[in-house]
Amino acid sequence: MADEQRDRDLAAVAVLFGDPARAAMLGALAGGHALPAGELARVAGIRPATATVHLRKLVDAGLVRVRAQGRHRYHELAGPAVGAALEALAQLAPPAPVRSLRAHRTATALAEARTCYDHLAGRRGVELRERLLAAGALRELDDTDHELTARGHHLVTALGLDVTRITKSRRVFARSCVDWTHRRPHLAGALPAALTSEFLTRGWLVRRSGRDLRVADGYDRELERWLSAPA
Repeated sequence: MADEQRDRDLAAVAVLFGDPARAAMLGALAGGHALPAGELARVAGIRPATATVHLRKLVDAGLVRVRAQGRHRYHELAGPAVGAALEALAQLAPPAPVRSLRAHRTATALAEARTCYDHLAGRRGVELRERLLAAGALRELDDTDHELTARGHHLVTALGLDVTRITKSRRVFARSCVDWTHRRPHLAGALPAALTSEFLTRGWLVRRSGRDLRVADGYDRELERWLSAPA
């Protein structure tokens, strides 16, 4: 392990994550949204010109990429590995001080349900993994990875998702990712990303500002109905 660490310039990446303004911008992008430089400058509390310099460093390092839409340019995380790195760092970082009722509400909402790049995290993300295992839809292959059972294949297909396409994705399929707000694993990878997208399409989950997700009133009922459907 030590030799592998010496083969990588960890300090070069750590210094990019370590700047407060860049950390704030990466955090804003961790929900999977693509945002313009002006919005990221506002989130970080810095001038647009300063934000441009920071974003250029993140792009050059391969942590952020730029997507052009007409005359507009949007920034997004370069991929799920960056989101996973942010989630891992959050497990080690001390809690941010809560200085207002708004900050308290935001922290509470993020702990309940949020996006971690493109998949469900927070208490609801942890719960989804546990319910999939309990329903016999998912089984653990080892300490980190999971696969669908025959029942799971049936349930995912019943949602209208293409299991073959998800399985053949270049991403990991369904991997444990320790949730920094609950210290228990939620699922990261192609399967949870597809499920989260479908839950949003069906209105079981609703996007709010930033990474925050609102759980619809009928979410638990719909999830139970889906997981208990006969094969």
